[in-house]
Amino acid sequence: MTLRIFIPRDAAAVSVGADEVASLISAAARKAGADVQVVRNGSRGMLWLEPLVEIERDGIRYGYGPVNPADVPALIKAGLLEGKLAAEIKSPLSIGVVDDHPYMKRQTRLTFARCGITDPVSLSDYRDHDGYKGLERALGMKPIEIVDEVAKSGLRGRGGAGFPTGIKWKTVHDTPMGQQKYIVCNADEGDSGTFADRMIMEGDPFLLIEGMTIAGIAVGATRGYIYLRSEYPHAQKALNAAIAAARKAGYLGPNVSGSGHAFELEVRMGAGAYVCGEETSLLESLEGRRGLVRAKPPLPAHKGLFGQPTVINNVLSLCAVPYIMAEGAKAYADYGMGRSRGTMPIQLAGNLKFGGLFETAFGITLGELVDAIGGGTLSGRPVKAVQVGGPLGAYFPRKLFDTPFDYEAFAARDGLIGHAGVVVFDDTAQMAKMARFAFDFCSVESCGKCTPCRIGSTRGRETMDKVMAGQNVEKNLAVIEDLCNTMKFGSLCALGGFTPYPVTSALTHFPEDFGRPAKKLAEAAE
Repeated sequence: MTLRIFIPRDAAAVSVGADEVASLISAAARKAGADVQVVRNGSRGMLWLEPLVEIERDGIRYGYGPVNPADVPALIKAGLLEGKLAAEIKSPLSIGVVDDHPYMKRQTRLTFARCGITDPVSLSDYRDHDGYKGLERALGMKPIEIVDEVAKSGLRGRGGAGFPTGIKWKTVHDTPMGQQKYIVCNADEGDSGTFADRMIMEGDPFLLIEGMTIAGIAVGATRGYIYLRSEYPHAQKALNAAIAAARKAGYLGPNVSGSGHAFELEVRMGAGAYVCGEETSLLESLEGRRGLVRAKPPLPAHKGLFGQPTVINNVLSLCAVPYIMAEGAKAYADYGMGRSRGTMPIQLAGNLKFGGLFETAFGITLGELVDAIGGGTLSGRPVKAVQVGGPLGAYFPRKLFDTPFDYEAFAARDGLIGHAGVVVFDDTAQMAKMARFAFDFCSVESCGKCTPCRIGSTRGRETMDKVMAGQNVEKNLAVIEDLCNTMKFGSLCALGGFTPYPVTSALTHFPEDFGRPAKKLAEAAE
């Protein structure tokens, strides 16, 4: 019987030697004449264990990690190619049954159910693990029924503001028939500490293809584009291979699965601009122009790509759709809390022992994520601040660790979930420097179209330099606060509008890092 050995092809695993490990194991198997199949799967998301090597016996997967190329000879000698397990190999790298690992057991994996399990570019693998069941059900429904199902699920955008997906789809669905409509996937994942989009595109690309196909049928769009971040060549390769396989099998093209619906899909690479994560700037880039933010209205749902009605959704939003269609809106909505329904793939990064991808229902607290799941800081020092939502997210101190992971709960404390990147800092972090970085980041990445963002970010960086030098601290901090107010309410898009979040949260929660006593801050607030 063929022994299957799984070694991730995910970029995170490749960056720490997964290709070399796979090559060494394959070569050893050939030399020994062993009946071994090396499967390049996606990552399970336990990034501190990469490269994670798994062997399958009797349908159960056993893991070893992190396996460096230097570890391979010892594992081979101990019997890896014979399918020996932890109790037989006695390796310190053994983690036992992978599904039983505490990090995996605590998750609710709906979107990432297949990631790390299947061969990402094998259509038969995808179908064998419930792939295309959502599309199959959708093809038996009227387009408006599909839209209603997504609306009832409570699915919201997994990017910035958490806008209800069903409303966006309904708007495009209701535009006059006869117009060319488009589905655009925003895969320009540029936030610091985020990698969920990359992981799902590299580890389960058919899921995104299925989600976009369902969206197209629901709103009457016959063409879709995946706007992919230029730094993701592994995802590009996986997506193109999966699109070719889906097209050959009839899941894409002029007659999707014999339904009479047409839907075609292609990948377009971005040019590296952070601002192109904003939907209208993305459209400009997709049309071949410089990525400049458009004024709204008109909304993309009315006048989007090439001036036509367009649905623009994040990768994770579209990847949630196949589960909703396969299992029903209620099955999805039963997870979560308040208006935040379903699950969220949360990315744990920064100064953390157990960094990786953790998918769970909305409602888990920030403290649980950092302390119980992430294991606290890798440095062993106390946690000082946690930034949620990328470089434009607020910094939360430990006293806010009781905040549940929920859109409204974060907003109530002047924070945002965004793409759910969680970056941890220990007590050596200097928050004035972090606030300066926010202004600097914005000034570098600004498209330059609106004055509050273009000028405000530059003046903010300059003024923060004066604060850090101890020059007229109170006066200059008053200027900072005024600049933040102008940027928040005057910028055309979230790049300028959200930059105040990290700045004002650092000022509020860490006044001592700005040479400003806490009592001074209270007086200023009054």
